[in-house]
Amino acid sequence: MTDRYDAVPPPLPDRPQPVPPRRRGNGFGRFMLGLGRGLNITRLVIINVIFFGLLAAFVLAIVIGSRGNAVDDRTVLVLAPEGALVEQYSADPFSRAIGRMSGDGVKQVQVRDLVRAIDSAAKDDRIGRIVLRPDRMQAGGFAALREVGAALDRFRKAGKPVLAWGANMDQGQYYLAAHADKVYIDPQGGILATGLANYRLFYKDMLDRLGVQVHLFRVGQFKSAAEPFILDHASPESKEADAFWLGGLWTTWIDEVSAMRRIGANDLRADIDQLATRVRDAKGSLAELAQEEKLVDGILTEQQLVQLLRKDGVPAGKKDQGFRQVDLSGYLADRGLTNADMLQTGNGVTVVVAEGEITGGKQAQGTIGGDSTAALIRSVRNDRRTRALVLRVNSPGGEVYAAEQIRREVERTREAGIPVVVSMGDVAASGGYWISMNANRIYAEPNTITGSIGIFGMFFTVPDTLAKIGVKSDGVATSPLAGAFDISRPLDPNVGVLIQSIIDKGYRDFVGNVAKARGKDFASIDAIAQGRVWTGQQALDRGLVDRLGSLDDAIRDAAEQAKLGKDFSVRYAEKPMGAFERFLTSVGDSSEAHVVMSWGVRLPSWVAALPKLAPEWALFRTAEAGKPHVYAYCFCAPR
Repeated sequence: MTDRYDAVPPPLPDRPQPVPPRRRGNGFGRFMLGLGRGLNITRLVIINVIFFGLLAAFVLAIVIGSRGNAVDDRTVLVLAPEGALVEQYSADPFSRAIGRMSGDGVKQVQVRDLVRAIDSAAKDDRIGRIVLRPDRMQAGGFAALREVGAALDRFRKAGKPVLAWGANMDQGQYYLAAHADKVYIDPQGGILATGLANYRLFYKDMLDRLGVQVHLFRVGQFKSAAEPFILDHASPESKEADAFWLGGLWTTWIDEVSAMRRIGANDLRADIDQLATRVRDAKGSLAELAQEEKLVDGILTEQQLVQLLRKDGVPAGKKDQGFRQVDLSGYLADRGLTNADMLQTGNGVTVVVAEGEITGGKQAQGTIGGDSTAALIRSVRNDRRTRALVLRVNSPGGEVYAAEQIRREVERTREAGIPVVVSMGDVAASGGYWISMNANRIYAEPNTITGSIGIFGMFFTVPDTLAKIGVKSDGVATSPLAGAFDISRPLDPNVGVLIQSIIDKGYRDFVGNVAKARGKDFASIDAIAQGRVWTGQQALDRGLVDRLGSLDDAIRDAAEQAKLGKDFSVRYAEKPMGAFERFLTSVGDSSEAHVVMSWGVRLPSWVAALPKLAPEWALFRTAEAGKPHVYAYCFCAPR
């Protein structure tokens, strides 16, 4: 049987089917058809010739320019990250390689690349100092910045200075710059630190006017993720919880910046609270105000910074470079650090990055897929090289079932005798905590956002919306709940009972699993759950995490639990690349390529767009209409 009314029955086996007559058409039609095919073939040939010709020319230029690309003595490592700090690139290796060769790459910087470069430079006699330019960086969260800042501190302990300079810095960029020995600002720039906030848009009035009915099912008085759909303002519980964790984050920022800059914490807080008045008194000069408040050590133009470095013994640079320098990508290529993960073959610690929203099925990197991330952990567990697993989590959560798929693989990995340590990044809340709870040990930074143990479900119905345009729904069903999930009909009360029962069970499972994993009873976890968000420090105080520390701390702990000693390999597990992707990646990441690109040689920008033309490069996720989803999600991003 088939449910399609236009289905054609199969031919009877004993009756030969007539062969349809060949459509001849007129001569002009055949000519145009042939011409179209010819033009299409010609177009494809031209595109392939141009693309592979330019690629060959680029590779040839690399071969010719492979000399003289070494980093000289007394070189300055210039760290000027552009774009967002991420745990894992959202673009695939092929797109990144093409983007680099065209000069139109993805504006993202991996935290581990910055840390690797800084730690390597600390031991590299050719690198004399670091110049940090954080003003083009999009600082996503304080935990990632803290990781990079700790690496800068290690560089300074090696006896090498760090100078920070920028045109304008916000509080996230300055949080990193404060780790430098000296901080300078442009005369036309300044430091703009205003504190943290968490404001959201509320849609209830708009939805009411449209006639859309929103049915929210949740457990936890502080689970406010879906409030914008049912309220026109933040609930008192939401404001109470947000004020607590935001206040914790801001206190950490104040305490750490004041300690690094050797100024009083109360003075710094007061200066920020009175910013408008103080800017007025400084006649609008943010730079002079920053110097007065000891946030910077001096006011310099970029040319004056160059002169300062030259005066301090840094040699002149090549071409238009004012001093001898190497940038992040060039230094990573020179040290062979770009593809270091792919080269690790020994037994040791494997790191799996879980970054982004948690969704069902297979997802590209930069997003957590229930199937794909679970499969990645499973493959790591079955890899003989893996003696310990570190799960690096940077996620606000997402779909409950997808999170549960990943949690089960973490649990099975422990059952297989492989220790699992979770390292929480900027945020590991709600579903992000769900996938973390069964680790042997959980690490977080003091300013990690975590907790939010709670779930919710939403279901929209639009009968009033349809009525506004004169459309109504009517019909029959064979049982009480048949067709009950049709969004064109009012919500049946029994459907509400059904969904709320599922949500209640999901919350019991969440709290129960956390209690079992943390060695506590249900009531004690329930008291700190209820969808409430905590900072890493607050979560440590409440027993939701085990230790405060960085990713490197988590890796060392995992190695210790696996009894690997001090000499062990660390590799990042990612989706394997094909041969052509590996070739392009190695070409784009080579130190010779950076020399060639410094000459101005680029693949045309349209080449970078080629991967986007193929359907497999553009993944679209669509929700299933009329099917409610259960979410463990936390909308908790301070701004």
